[in-house]
Parts: sequence; structure tokens; C-alpha cells
Amino acid sequence: MNLIQLLLRTSPMAMAVAILAGGLSGGGSARLIALVNEVIGGRQEITAPFLWGFLGLFAVVLGAGYLSQLLLIHLAQGALFDLRLVLAQKLLDCPLRQLEDLGGHRLFAALTADIEAIAAAFTVVPFLCIDLAIVGGSLMYLGWLSLPLLMLMLMFLALATITYQLIAQRARRFLVIAREEQGQLFKHLRGIIHGIKELKLHQQRRQVFLADELRQTAASYRRSNVLGMGIFAGAASWGQLIFFVVISVFLFVVPQFSALEMALISSYILTIIYLNGPLENLMRRLPILSRASVALDKVESFGFMLNQHQEPPSLQDLTPTWQTLELKNVTYCYDRGDDTPPFTVGPINLSFMRPEVVFLIGGNGSGKSTLAKLVTGLYPPSSGQIMLDGKDISDRNREAYRQQFSAIFADFYLFDRLLALDSPRQIEQAQNYLIALQLDHKVHIRAGELSTIDLSQGQRKRLALLTAYLEDRPVYLFDEWAADQDPQFKSVFYTQILPELKRQKKLILAITHDDKYFHLADRILKLDNGQLAAHSMAQFMP
Repeated sequence: MNLIQLLLRTSPMAMAVAILAGGLSGGGSARLIALVNEVIGGRQEITAPFLWGFLGLFAVVLGAGYLSQLLLIHLAQGALFDLRLVLAQKLLDCPLRQLEDLGGHRLFAALTADIEAIAAAFTVVPFLCIDLAIVGGSLMYLGWLSLPLLMLMLMFLALATITYQLIAQRARRFLVIAREEQGQLFKHLRGIIHGIKELKLHQQRRQVFLADELRQTAASYRRSNVLGMGIFAGAASWGQLIFFVVISVFLFVVPQFSALEMALISSYILTIIYLNGPLENLMRRLPILSRASVALDKVESFGFMLNQHQEPPSLQDLTPTWQTLELKNVTYCYDRGDDTPPFTVGPINLSFMRPEVVFLIGGNGSGKSTLAKLVTGLYPPSSGQIMLDGKDISDRNREAYRQQFSAIFADFYLFDRLLALDSPRQIEQAQNYLIALQLDHKVHIRAGELSTIDLSQGQRKRLALLTAYLEDRPVYLFDEWAADQDPQFKSVFYTQILPELKRQKKLILAITHDDKYFHLADRILKLDNGQLAAHSMAQFMP
């Protein structure tokens, strides 16, 4: 899809009106040049009717041009708005595992750099249409002056267009390479932001990262951009050369082989000089359009990849009064490439009964987080069944199934607003929770917005717990939630918060290593290399 198709998809009628208004403006501009030529050539006297007509035409050119630009600006911003929302919706609808495979840096580049490149092109589209209309109107005027000379002019324009496109194709290849390098550059820049502590603590690692990772990628990105834009600049210079050759031919060659009047030649040359501005603008804006075309292709490729894995909307509702959650022969397989054997979690056979407190333990890489994502419906099982009160969970109701869970993962994200949790009753509850979580002296809620989230990791987790409280879901999943808490609040979590949730008939699944509190669990599940290990509660008791 190109930019014009994207605009047409937004509002075909408005696009048609904008094109007509642009054509009227361009044609009027050409007519103004014709009137100027007639006055200069002495073929038109300056009378009051002529002057009023000239001023009226001038007003039409300005008004039609403004209308065309205004419509195209609205169309461009509307198309950009739709593109952002559609891509965001596709991201939200895409299964988590596919997003993880794509990589955050690639998705971030598409949502930022690519969208900005498209936005930059949209800003020049209105002026591009006006320039094209002026060129078209001027060519019609030249044809009215002399068809043979117009044919000669069109031959030069065809030569310029063909050669420019051949050169531009090569430039576009470098811009495609630059876009790929930009994705890697975003990856390294994110590495600086998220790995700043590790880089500061290791000088050699920092130097290698800067020299071998960031510098090389940035240099490759710069080189591809310089080559691509440099070739475009060369193509523009080539177009200017042909333009001046055209003027020279009409000025020095045509009079030698034709008996055309000098006034006609002068009108041609004056019109061609006037065309220099719009043509130069077109050549200057084509690199912006080419970069936007590369960005749009990349956004569409992401959209296509996301479309391949779109989750179907939930067609069934699930009542929150269910009692039993079962996993029957559930497995999940990670494909880690040709050179590495896949890692499989399962088969898992489990049954949870509300209310219950279950601790999930195991070493790093044992599959605890994967099992948590399976239980919460973020990963669909590779095989096996998940059931609520005997009802099978499938694509038809997986979205509704996920709404049964509140989860705080180890890599949780904290929003600064109580999104969809800001009713008066919930705000009142949130104020009480702030006091209970000992955060009321640091965080205040105004119109559903948290006054700050710039807190310690432990305090941020408490704010995440506040959100989970407000959600009031049947199941609560905590992934190492207490790891960042001080000893006092860690005790509060295990001895007060979890029992209180159980009293509310909740199912609590907690990934933990705090063996001091293992005796508070109803059950302890241990994962080892993706498999549930046989054990007894007694072996975990002090």
C-alpha cells in the first residue's frame, strides 16, 4: 500500500475534493502565468475588467490551494491516527509469544520511527499535490502555446523522470538497509537505558558495547542513510541539469531551426523558469516520500506478521463463580532454533480448588514463569486441556478466561492511572488500600491518576498490588512479589495479605523462594526442568 492509497482509504470523497481543488489551484496558477506572458508580450492591455479578473483568479488560486491543503492535512492526520490505532490494536490482539519472538526493539521502532517517517511524508503530501497540479496546468498552457514545443518538452521530462527513477531505486535500496540497521540501533539504545547500571559497573564491557555494538551499528546506519540520501541528491542535481538543458535548447537551439516568434519562445522560457520551483520541490520531497514508503512497508510487514497470529475474539463468557481449575496433560514447547533442542514444560496434570494458597517453587529455568503464563492463558497450551469446572478453555473463550486473573509478574509494568478502575467506589477503596500498604504518605490519587510512580521497586510492587485488589478477580498470581519487600512487609504479605485473599474465596498462586513461609501454603508445587517433581509437604517444613 502506498501513501495515496492510505489517504484514499480514510475518505475517498474528501480526497477527490482535495485533488479537484488542487487541480483548480494549479490550473489557475498556470493561467496567471499565461496572463503575465500576454501582458509582457503586449498582447493584453491592462484594463479595469482585466485587473479585476486577474485579482479574482488570484483569489481562486489561493482559496482552492488552501482548501486542498486543509483537506489533505485532515486526511493525512486522520490516516496517521487510524494507522497508529490499528497497529496498536493488532499488537494487543497478537498472542504474547509471537510478540516476544518479534522483539521489543523492532516493535518499538515500528511504533515510533516508522510512524514518524510516515507522518513526515504526510506533511508534504498537500504541497506535493499542489506542485503536481501547477506542473500539469503549466504543461497544458505550454501545449496551448505550441504542441511541437510541448512534445519536445515532454521528451526531456520523460528522460528526466526515467533516469531519476532508476537512480532513486538504488537510493531506496540503501534506505531499506538503513531501516534494518535502525531496528538494531534501537535495540542497542534500549540496552543503554535498561543496562545502564551494568555498563557503569564494568568499564571494559561499556567500552566494548560502545565500540563493537553501538558504534558499528550507528556507523552502518549513517553510511546507508548517507548513501541513500546522497544518491537522491545526485538525482536531484541530474534533474536540475536536464532542466537547464531544456532552457538552453529553447533559448539557443530552437530559434536556429524554427521560424517561431521570439515572443512565443520567451513565453515558453518564462513558464519553464516558473516550473523550476514546483519541480525542485517535487525532487526535494521525493526522498521523504521514499523513506515513508520504506517505513510503511515495514509497518505493513509487522501488520501482516501480526495478522497471521491474531487471537479470535472471545465468543463465550465465563462466570466468576467457578470452583475448580484443572490442567490435563498440558504441555508447552519452546522452539529454540535448529542448533538447540526445544524446551518443554509438561505434561502437567494439576487441579486447583478455590479458595486455596499454592506456592510454586523451583530453580531458575525450571519453567515456573512459563507455567504461570499457561495457567493465566497468556500462552495457549501446545497440547492438553485447561478447564474451569469441567468447561474446556479454547480460542472461543480464552479472552474471557484471562479475565479471571490478576497477576503481578516479575517484569510487571505499572501504569500511572487507575485505568478502568476509577469509579467513586473504587477510588475510595484505593485510598484505603494506600493506607494499608503504607503508601499514603507518598502517593495520592487525583481524578484516577497516581501522583507518582517514581518509587522503590518494593513500593512499586505494592502499587501494583493495589491495582490487583481493585480488579477483584477470582485468581491472584504473584511472581516473586515479596522478593523486593523489607522483612516487615514480607511478613505482612505472607501472614496477612494472602490469608485475607483466601478468606475472600480467591485462588492464590505464588512463585516464591521464601522457605521461611512455606508452612503457610495449602500446597507446594515444585518444577524441575519443566516437570512437576514428586514431593511431600513435610520436606519443605522446618
